[in-house]
Amino acid sequence: MCLILFAFQAHANYPLVVAANRDENYMRPTATAAFWHDHPQVYGGRDLEMGGAWMGITRSGRFAAVTNYREGAPKGTAPRSRGELVGGYLTGVVSAQPYLQSVAMHQSEYAGFSAIAGDLDALWVLSNQANGVEAIAPGVHGLSNHLLDTPWPKVSKGKCQLESLLNVDPQLLPEELFAMLADRTVAAENALPNTGVGVAREKQLGPKFIAVDDRYGTRASTVVIVNKLGEVYYAERSFGVRGKFLGEVSERFNLLA
Repeated sequence: MCLILFAFQAHANYPLVVAANRDENYMRPTATAAFWHDHPQVYGGRDLEMGGAWMGITRSGRFAAVTNYREGAPKGTAPRSRGELVGGYLTGVVSAQPYLQSVAMHQSEYAGFSAIAGDLDALWVLSNQANGVEAIAPGVHGLSNHLLDTPWPKVSKGKCQLESLLNVDPQLLPEELFAMLADRTVAAENALPNTGVGVAREKQLGPKFIAVDDRYGTRASTVVIVNKLGEVYYAERSFGVRGKFLGEVSERFNLLA
């Protein structure tokens, strides 16, 4: 997943609102969001190639997500899949801070990542490109293929948009979040980051929604809304080559008391 915009304890009506795009090779096998048959308390999509996940939430309110850290040319294959970081937390019982601290002890076994884990009371972030586990302050945040709140254009613009959307009619909020995620606008060249992939590729990867070739792009757009009553709305839209819409799944459930 390459863009996660989220509001954590930033609005009285919503302890958590998430709008995220997962960018991936179109050929990588994927299961759309659902309750996991082997862990029925977990809801989210799954990577069928390595068995991990990019984002999910449980009936008890545990939430996790991961993005890769863009490092230019590949440096070889890491021995462990980043997707296991999400699945490991969602299916476990250890709280987020010690869980991520345990991950940090062997973080070099993964390619570059930034991982978020926690619940409605506390969220934590760990990147193996930064210095240890950090608490995420209440507010509106964004994570792409770098560190939390790195001001890439799609992150900075998305945070401003999300903050304003928190005040729209609750019935309209999901569609407004999906519309934000569908933005294919390319930022000005001088505003793009330099992550070692070249200017042309930076332009291709710059929009929130990526649909530039037949190999790689936005595979899923996901909206998660948890309201103050503990009601969860999770919706995922799937896309194929060059952004072709493939379908939508959604689920509503109440968090366990």
